[in-house]
Amino acid sequence: MNAENRFLIDRHDLRNTRFVPDPDGPSARPLAPGEVRLRVDRFALTANNITYAAFGEAMKYWQFFPAAEAAWGCLPVWGFATVTESRAEGVAEGRRIYGCLPAGTHLVVQPLRVTASGFQDASAHRQELAAVYARYDFCDADPAWHPDTEGLQAVLRPLFVTSFLIDDFLAEHSFFGAAQVLMSSASSKTALGTAFCLARRRGQPGAPRLCGLTSPANLAFATGLGFFDEVRDYATVGGLDPALATVYVDFAGNTQLRRQVHEHFAGTLAYSCSVGGTHWQALGSGGGLPGPRPTLFFAPAQIKTRSAPPPLGWGPGGLQQRLGAAWAGFVHGLQRPGARGLHIVARSGTASLQQAYAELLAGQANAGEGLTLSLQASG
Repeated sequence: MNAENRFLIDRHDLRNTRFVPDPDGPSARPLAPGEVRLRVDRFALTANNITYAAFGEAMKYWQFFPAAEAAWGCLPVWGFATVTESRAEGVAEGRRIYGCLPAGTHLVVQPLRVTASGFQDASAHRQELAAVYARYDFCDADPAWHPDTEGLQAVLRPLFVTSFLIDDFLAEHSFFGAAQVLMSSASSKTALGTAFCLARRRGQPGAPRLCGLTSPANLAFATGLGFFDEVRDYATVGGLDPALATVYVDFAGNTQLRRQVHEHFAGTLAYSCSVGGTHWQALGSGGGLPGPRPTLFFAPAQIKTRSAPPPLGWGPGGLQQRLGAAWAGFVHGLQRPGARGLHIVARSGTASLQQAYAELLAGQANAGEGLTLSLQASG
């Protein structure tokens, strides 16, 4: 296998994958003026990446790093890279960065608005995409970065941003008058982060009860973190109090489960929030359901709202300050003595990536593990 390679997925059959020579590798092409080559050192692979693939067409995730053949797509991942070549002012070789990367070995970017903290990629194919996905932070200038927690950052930080924003969105709308927030795929990383943020509101007026739904295999893990008030097996949805006003936050995207929740809480479902597609094989339309129509949560829209100047927003600095404090609390919560926290596992090589992706796609990944991967040749 070429030491410069990229992982591709069949856009019409997510089970079908292959590796191709990385189009951004040094063997593929030289840099043009204003470009920077990044060596992708390590990235996370979670259920969130399955959501990227499942919604690749609808949410334009396949456009992040376009493949040469239209039938194939490159999976976006989050992780760390090193600047190995630079023809752009202000971006020095050797600097380590964090951001959204292709599942591969290299990425060529065109830095724009370079500051002490990082830059935006101005590559033409990314101009119509949300800016948050084209932002790259210099690790040595990022107060949230620490080498000892780099694994946790790769696995959880991009998901935690969404978690923080879901909590903020629900609180902004006074939880739509509900007394309970019910979350599917409760052991997923984004659901756990959302539960942590919501749990910080316990004791405040109007703070909702938190209930998670997950598979029997993940019950102990999701319960042991202590973020939820209750965690249930999917099969026990019928045992929930149907009279309790509820907001449903759907990370699974399971059409049958969604219908069951809507019908069970007929008349008391206050809001239905669609976030992810971890149950990608069970995705379907949200139409024809009793109660509120499922509404897709789009994190960049909430970022735009909160980045606005007061009184409507907090300003960019205010958002980052609040997000940073919440992230620090989340990491502390996962690492506190006695907590059944997340164990970071590091793997390398193309075979490891294919195996990990297949396990996630089949719902067989260990919820208690956070996986990071590298395609860089050892030695």
